[in-house]
Amino acid sequence: MPTVTALLDRFDRIVVWTMDAFGIKFARLALGIVFIWFGALKMIGELSPAYDLVAATIYWLTPEIIIPLIGLWEVAIGVAFLFPPLTRLALLLLIPQMPATFLPLVLLPAVTFTVVPWGLTLEGQYIVKNLVIIACALIIGGTALRKDRSDREARTGAIDVPVPAA
Repeated sequence: MPTVTALLDRFDRIVVWTMDAFGIKFARLALGIVFIWFGALKMIGELSPAYDLVAATIYWLTPEIIIPLIGLWEVAIGVAFLFPPLTRLALLLLIPQMPATFLPLVLLPAVTFTVVPWGLTLEGQYIVKNLVIIACALIIGGTALRKDRSDREARTGAIDVPVPAA
């Protein structure tokens, strides 16, 4: 009869294996959905809640032109994240896009901070959350050279779940 500790250890290993097996795939899907959705809103125009913020940040360009172009760029990033062979393209497109999203923190502090530099407005929080997007992109990018686990499992029929010794 297995001990409670052994059962908890087995459960823990299964949970960790499941997270490892699906985490990158889910991160790709999440980034794809977010970029396609937010980008599509920008392409539509003033339906995007970020429209005014982007227009005020890139004030030297015509918002009716630049915001839909940024939206198209974001849709391209999202689509590229959805397809593993396009990971490097997604990262290449993300390199100029992500730093640009932080510009309002510098150019529009009255809009992004309640108290500089700690108190963030809703707009400031919207921007700072991009650190999570960068982290996900780094994790996904770090897997660009790995063989796809699901392909290996499909070929061999084996699922590599670590099982503790009895």
